[in-house]
Amino acid sequence: MQIFLNSLGATCASGWTYLRNVVPQLSSRADVHTSVLVKQQLRHGLTSSPNLSFLDFESPAEAVRRFWFEQRALPGLIRKSGADVLISAGNFALRDSPVPQILLSGNSLYISSDFSRDLFLRGEYGLWLDNRIKAFFAQRSIHWTDATVAPSRTFAEELRRWTGKKIVSIPHGFDRHVFFADATPLPERVQQKLDSDSNALRLLFVSHYNYYRNFETLLNALPIVRERLGKKIRLFLTCYLRSEDNPGSYRAEEAAALIEKLGIRDEVVELGTIPYNLLHHVYRSCDVYVTPAYAETFAHPLVEAMASGLPIVASDMPVHREICGQAALYFSRFSPEELSRQLIGMAKSADCRLQLSHLGIIRSNDFSWAKHTDELIELATALVRSRARLFETRVLTAKSGSDVQTVGEIG
Repeated sequence: MQIFLNSLGATCASGWTYLRNVVPQLSSRADVHTSVLVKQQLRHGLTSSPNLSFLDFESPAEAVRRFWFEQRALPGLIRKSGADVLISAGNFALRDSPVPQILLSGNSLYISSDFSRDLFLRGEYGLWLDNRIKAFFAQRSIHWTDATVAPSRTFAEELRRWTGKKIVSIPHGFDRHVFFADATPLPERVQQKLDSDSNALRLLFVSHYNYYRNFETLLNALPIVRERLGKKIRLFLTCYLRSEDNPGSYRAEEAAALIEKLGIRDEVVELGTIPYNLLHHVYRSCDVYVTPAYAETFAHPLVEAMASGLPIVASDMPVHREICGQAALYFSRFSPEELSRQLIGMAKSADCRLQLSHLGIIRSNDFSWAKHTDELIELATALVRSRARLFETRVLTAKSGSDVQTVGEIG
């Protein structure tokens, strides 16, 4: 099996998580050779293997321009590679792929009414229009491809309702031995921040700043927790609340101003971006993982938190319940009051924290990148065989018909 993996659309966050886990799995398969098209800045750290080929290819950085550029340039690269199947990561497909195509669709913002409303309330009309344009091409892409894969059953159903097309659910994975493998200590400045007050209730939220992760609901809950719990709290963020320090065009200054307005500067600790291989140290330094996100397709940090033994408080969305099940407490995603109530209840009950921790460790074992990759290859194999059978049928039909056709005309 020759696979062409187009990951030019992969972002530096979730896309990098996917690549750093799936590419090694592909490289370990003796029956598969994969040609990987990836941005130069994301190639560092990816596994080298005789079963992998990395392709150099420069494309525009802006999504819409890159989409049109790829439509013209990629078919030739795919043919040259000898690929049997194309896997398109990053939500956009080729209009006319020369081989069977699998589209990996993983952006809930294109169909999130909460996100559209949020952009309007913030006056982000340019971002709203940009999202609408991308949503149009993402929807068309699902109609152009042979199979679309979603990272959760919840998102697969949302895509089915949006497009009317059948969507395949292949959950993303988690590899415990990989995630916890690196014993390198955290940078001293980060460790000092984590050690600053060991007696506080230590909350963790792993995310760059963006609007759909709903930082504001979490920040608004902190003074309520502080007042009612009667105990010091610390919220550790794996970002800085400065726009220039986060990917995308999201303005973080309003969130930074909200911290000052609420008087919670001592409670919010900005760690900055933590390398993926060191994240496990951060999880294990905290007491509770919390996410107020209002849009998600899978949420890798939830699985990482469960594997680390952290009890979870998550916004009440179907995808969060699918991933965590009974290993989390839930709250209405725009309610600081409900969030604070769940955090306070958990903080006061050691039995609750212990039970959620135990359930989370068990649940995290259900996710496997090896299983994800196996199912993806099974789907690719089925598509290639289906295309071959269809071609053979057309050849036989043409030979038995009254009109003579060439193989090229049939194709």
